[in-house]
Amino acid sequence: MLRYLVPLLLAAAAATTATATFVLDEATIESIHRAFAGGALTSRGLVELYLRRIASLDPALHAVVELDADGALAAADRADAARLLGGASLPPLHSIPVLIKDNIAAAGALNATAGSLALVGSRPARDAGVVERLRSAGAVVLGTASLSEWCNFRAPGVPAGWSPRGGQGLNPYVPSATTCSSSSGSAIAAAANMVAVTIGTETDGSIMCPSSFNSVVGIKPTVGLTSRAGVIIISPRMDTVGPICRTVSDAVNVLEAIVGYDPRDAEATHMASQYIPEGGYRQFLNINGLRGKRIGVMRKDFFLFPPGSIKEKVFGEHFDTMRQLGAILVDNLEIPSMNVINDAVQSGERALMLAEFKLSLNSYLSELATTPVKSLSGIIEFNDKHPVASYLVQSEATNGIGPTEERAIAKLNKLCEEGLEKIMLVNQLDAIVAPGASAHSLLAIGGYPAITIPAGYASDGVPFAICFGGLKGSEPKLIEISYSFEQATKVRRPPPVLQHSSV
Repeated sequence: MLRYLVPLLLAAAAATTATATFVLDEATIESIHRAFAGGALTSRGLVELYLRRIASLDPALHAVVELDADGALAAADRADAARLLGGASLPPLHSIPVLIKDNIAAAGALNATAGSLALVGSRPARDAGVVERLRSAGAVVLGTASLSEWCNFRAPGVPAGWSPRGGQGLNPYVPSATTCSSSSGSAIAAAANMVAVTIGTETDGSIMCPSSFNSVVGIKPTVGLTSRAGVIIISPRMDTVGPICRTVSDAVNVLEAIVGYDPRDAEATHMASQYIPEGGYRQFLNINGLRGKRIGVMRKDFFLFPPGSIKEKVFGEHFDTMRQLGAILVDNLEIPSMNVINDAVQSGERALMLAEFKLSLNSYLSELATTPVKSLSGIIEFNDKHPVASYLVQSEATNGIGPTEERAIAKLNKLCEEGLEKIMLVNQLDAIVAPGASAHSLLAIGGYPAITIPAGYASDGVPFAICFGGLKGSEPKLIEISYSFEQATKVRRPPPVLQHSSV
């Protein structure tokens, strides 16, 4: 019955949109839903608008690896029919187009290659856990976003935002500036209004840093809040999947949709399920969320600005704003082991990541329905035609989690206990604050969460961010703080690249 109704329903929707308009730039989930409800937009119309925007901007920016236009339009048509038929309430991300990072599997036409030519032609047997949840929430998977190849784990010196499949991603604010770290395409696409919602992954800075340099909001969830099943990851200890959007509200809506237990990532998601609040995360979008929050400022390690610089001035103003909104800033704190943490990242963490990457990648490859390579060694053999000093080779030489890796784990656990956990406990902090992604390693080694929000623009136009981080499960407090800060400051502005777009 439905298949006969669809053409009539879509014709009625098209007639409605002819008399109304919708502004794509800076569109949010809320504004899109309002446009749907008011008859100013159809799901198909929205997908078509984003496809045209991508066609206009992506040849220069290289934010997108692959599109599934046919699949997205078909999903949009089904969504339009469901909306016009009425009935049960629609899911929270109904008809919202999403770009997923190119290391996240989606069943159907899309590859998931981590930017590597070696995995072109691979097909997953099923969606990644987070993609299943996105679809259940009504989202439309539009395509895959570019990244630093192998999530910035191929070799030292490879440019941020570059991969053989996607090319060199460019910062939409200042093309000569870095896109930073591996979730670069997700951040570029969100910043340039190619889509409302993108999904990134982070091991150590890969959501936080591109969000900072591309003036968007990134949420790095507590490890295990979101499933890594069907995702090419580096480290089960540190990897997490999270949203990159233009507003805190949108990012929180997406976070709420993708968290939860997944039997395919059972240990981590079961452990983290205790942190998911009853009633979800949207309840913490509190405009007065800074009131009474104790926030630690560790100037020595992170606020290293030249005197008189724009960043020094801007962060001073932001701190004043936070105080005016009722926050208690505990200033001049210091992580006593920060230099040891930085050393550990270059030694112990790296050794652990090499071993974990091989195990994780081989496990991912074994679950694919079809793949041109079966193991990390097969990928290395493929790459031998274009030799490069490679972490992949070092990873292949490992033999699982042995004494060296266990010592690294013990050292990292101790650094967490004596570092961030101790300073948070002793000073009764709700969060710490740091500029940009400067605290990425501090937060990575313990699987701690963070939210990155636009904070300003340097004299050359390059964006910079403010980041609030905390202990595992502190997302509710971080959301309150971040939303209150964002609404008070409203720093973000669209990139100049949009001025030259014809869409």
